[in-house]
Amino acid sequence: MVGQLADLMRTEGQLARAEISEKMTLAATGLGLIVGGAILLMPALVVLLEAAVAALVDNGIAPYRAALLVGGACLVLGLILLLIGVSWLRSGRLMPDKTIHQLQRDAATARSQVRTDHVGKRAA
Repeated sequence: MVGQLADLMRTEGQLARAEISEKMTLAATGLGLIVGGAILLMPALVVLLEAAVAALVDNGIAPYRAALLVGGACLVLGLILLLIGVSWLRSGRLMPDKTIHQLQRDAATARSQVRTDHVGKRAA
């Protein structure tokens, strides 16, 4: 019984490490998306505003309207990237759910085993 419990705990520890590693990779990817989005927002705004505003002005659109159109598009794209990155970092996604669930099941099984062993020894 003790040997089985030790094996079970060792296996659960390995599962926890694997799942935490998976969640850390997920967090790093989310952080990378946030950083990538933030880095690309600055030059994207500058380049797109300059080029698109110039092109729209050449086609008869007032300069302020052209700037609003291009700036708005850059803003929307940047926000989408940031929101995707933030969603990857939400605490619910980083929790080792599989391990927690398995540990809860193992604890319930161990409790029932202890009760069964305790009742069996009383009857003997």
